[in-house]
Parts: sequence; structure tokens; C-alpha cells
Amino acid sequence: MLDTASNRPELPPEIARRRTFAIISHPDAGKTTLTEKFLLYGGAIQMAGQVRAKGEARRTRSDFMQMEKDRGISVSASAMSFDYNSFRFNLVDTPGHSDFSEDTYRTLTAVDAAVMVIDGAKGVESQTQKLFEVCRLRDLPILTFCNKMDRESRDVFEIIDEIQENLAIDVTPASWPIGQGRDFVGCYDILRDRLELMDRADRNKVAESIEIKGLDDPALAEHVPAQLLEQLREEVEMARELLPKLDPQAVLEGHMTPIWFGSAINSFGVKELMDGIGTYGPEPQIQSALPRQISPEETKVSGFVFKVQANMDPKHRDRVAFVRMASGHFKRGMKLTHVRSKKPMAITNPVLFLASDRELADEAWAGDIIGIPNHGQLRIGDTLTEGEALRVSGIPSFAPELLQGVRAGDPMKAKHLEKALMQFAEEGAAKVFKPAIGSGFVVGVVGALQFEVLASRIELEYGLPVRFDASQFTSARWVSGDRQAVDKFVNANKQHIAHDHDGDIVYLTRLQWDIDRIERDYPDVRLTATKEMMV
Repeated sequence: MLDTASNRPELPPEIARRRTFAIISHPDAGKTTLTEKFLLYGGAIQMAGQVRAKGEARRTRSDFMQMEKDRGISVSASAMSFDYNSFRFNLVDTPGHSDFSEDTYRTLTAVDAAVMVIDGAKGVESQTQKLFEVCRLRDLPILTFCNKMDRESRDVFEIIDEIQENLAIDVTPASWPIGQGRDFVGCYDILRDRLELMDRADRNKVAESIEIKGLDDPALAEHVPAQLLEQLREEVEMARELLPKLDPQAVLEGHMTPIWFGSAINSFGVKELMDGIGTYGPEPQIQSALPRQISPEETKVSGFVFKVQANMDPKHRDRVAFVRMASGHFKRGMKLTHVRSKKPMAITNPVLFLASDRELADEAWAGDIIGIPNHGQLRIGDTLTEGEALRVSGIPSFAPELLQGVRAGDPMKAKHLEKALMQFAEEGAAKVFKPAIGSGFVVGVVGALQFEVLASRIELEYGLPVRFDASQFTSARWVSGDRQAVDKFVNANKQHIAHDHDGDIVYLTRLQWDIDRIERDYPDVRLTATKEMMV
């Protein structure tokens, strides 16, 4: 395995075998189906589920909220850990729906690589492009899987061109599809010179693999129809001349992406992709933090919270903090310092996830993702260490694009509503603002679907019907600057001022004109659309 910096010390074998990655894509490109097949090959489940299961067919494991099961979409990032060959995969499935992109952005701070899933018929879609930009900001290595090749899809060269042009990244084929749509019979594995044949009859069956000696091997004619074989030879020859060769170092630096073709629902091409993640994916990387970076090989344990999920188990009002281990070898029962509050925390029941199933984690290494059940002490952006005051940086919180007022159906339950809203705010599912004037709360989200999810979760988890009403405000900005200037600004604009759940001052705006006016009249006050999730 190549290391980005050749002078870095070798990682302990347990850490070096970890691959922590997220799957990103536009909704409906087949991300959740691919996740299921990963679990199937990792031996974590015996039979993969379907996103839109009918009757007796099993539902997917990675979608655990009621709403996800009803709509067939993922709205919450879930984590899964399993072994595959000699590797330990930590896979984070992210919501593809753009209304939940903030959850996805934060998830990308906790992984070392991303697997980009593209629909063979649609190519690069808007959400893929947005998520790709975030990976680019972090220089994350990207591996690409072109899905749904068993349906009518576009020309392979066209798909590759589109990725190169839209995403400005070199693409190198790791496999090449033979036929497409109804004629799709399998792929030629360019990296290992093998023929992979798809079995349409049994979707959970691993593809048949035949070793061949180059594309001129007469054995090919026994398995591939003549006209498809001729086309395959022509196309692969062209690809070898026109496209760059696989350079593992360029992949690790995020300048090149290898692309595999397949059909996740038919379990095809998935195993080759998994082998690729093991071979070309990065080991756990250095984590940016203040006042210094954290290296995975350090013996002292550290980790940070990148997601909080409330009420994963509705019977116990628990909150699980998803923690990415940044360094060291963690053992159950260890006492770690909660850097924000400077208090020690004994971590007695950490869990490993397989979507909604969890098991106690007796140990974890740098690169792993564990869950720590707690009652609200841990928030997104918190760092846990063995005493050193380190704070992991770079976990963003975005200004909401939609704001609405919220009221409890029963006015006597206003206190309950406040508790529910605070819990969702800590989880990062929504921004909750308490206006300086008047009672009630203003809830801010990135996409309209989040209001539906919030209303349904507040009713399901707290037994509290709520109503969202239109708000006069359209956006929010965090306020910072010199203390006196901020006080003067707050006093003059009381009707626009609110506080978020951390107590930070927020300016609620109606029009872009409001923002321009403040920037003109109060040069010492800064309005920002993002804030770092740290204290």
C-alpha cells in the first residue's frame, strides 16, 4: 500500500488494514443497494435487501428510520463496519437527497475516501457534482462505480468524458463492460486480466470469474458472443491509447479516479470494486486539528464526533454520538477527556454498527467509527482525547436556506416541544433559533423535505403533533466581531436577532438587501453563512 508521504512512519498492522470511506451519489443512482451488497460480500448479512421491497422481500439494512422505509430514500447517514479479505471496512452510507446534504458534508469530514456511484444512463448529476466539490476541497481520493449497466445506458466513452469534463479529474477504467442493457453479459477486468460473467438468475450470487491471457485468448469466444467480443477488443484498445494508466499515487492524491462498471442489484462488479478499495484506497489519514494535527499511529487515543443520532432506539430516549477514531488503540471502559467541558468520560458501552443493529465494541483502532450512547453531553464537533486539549477542525455548519415558525398542536406542551427541538438541533438535523422578541422558535433547514421528516419524527418520538408556519425570514447569518460593535448592532436590530442552540447570536434576514445594509452600516460586524462546529 502506498503512503502519501514517504517519510511517515509505518502504521501498526491493525490500523493499516482499515479503510474508512463514504458512498456518495445523486438520489436513485443505487447507493443503498450497493451498500447492501458490500455487507453481503463482507459476510455481514446472508441476503441483501431491496430498497423498494414488495411482500416478503427483505428490506435494506442501512435505512432504519420509518420514513426511509416508506419512501425508499436514505435521509440519515448510517455507519457499518465489517471485515472483507484482510481488510476492515468502515463504510458510511450518506443520504443522496439534496435536502440532507449537510449530514453528508459532515460525514465526509470523517472518512479517508469516497466511492462515487453514477447511474449508467444519467451520468454525472447535480448532487453528485456538489458532493464531489466537497471531496475536492478535502482532497479525498475517489473511486467510481458506474451502476445499472444491465439497463439501457450511455456509451462508455461518453460517461468517462463527462466525468473528466464536469469534475476535472482523470479517469482510468479498471474494468470494461461487455454489451449494455439486455445484451450486458459482464465485464473484462482490465487490472487483473479476467473475464467476469454476470448471472441474471440469482441476484445474490457472486459473479463467475474466468482467468484469461489477454484479449486475444481464444477462450473468450466460448463465453462472449462474437459481435460483442469484437466491440470489446476495439473499445479496450482505444481506451488503452486514449485514457491514462492507473497511477496509485495519483488516486491517493485525489487527481485520478479508477472506474468500475457493474450492476449492484445483480451483485455484479461489486466484488471488484471492494478489492479496488482495499488495494487503492487510503489507510487512515492524518486528522487536521488545533493546535496540532493528529497522526493515526500515535499511541494516545483521540477521536471526534461527526454526527449525533437521537432516538435510534425509540424505546430508550438515547442519543448516539458517532465518533471517528483519529489515533491510538481504544479499549472499552477507557476514560477519555471531553475537551469542550474538560471533564473525563468513562466510555463503558461503545457500540459498533451494522446499520440499526449494534454490538458492544471491546476495542477500536484509528480509522474505526464507534457509537457512544450519551444523554446530550456529546455534540457534533466535540473531540475526545487522553487528556491533551486538541480540537478537531473543519466540521462545517451551514446557514439554513428555509426558515419556518413551529408551534405545538397543544399549547400546554410548549416545554416538550423545546426539548424535542433542542435534541434535533444537537443532532444537526435542523437549526433552531430563539428570537430575541416574542415567544416560539424559528426552525431552519437546508431542504423542504426536512420539515416533513422533523414533523414526523417529533410526532413519532415525542408523541407531539406540530405545525410549521411560514416565517417572514428567509435566511440566517451568524454574527461575530468586536464586542462593543456587536452589542450596538444587536440593540439596534432587535427584531431580527435570535440565538441558536449554542447561544451564539444569529441575524435573521428577509432579503439580500438586509445583509448588504448591515455590511454597509456596521463595518466592524461580520455576518457568516457557515460556522465551525466547535467551541
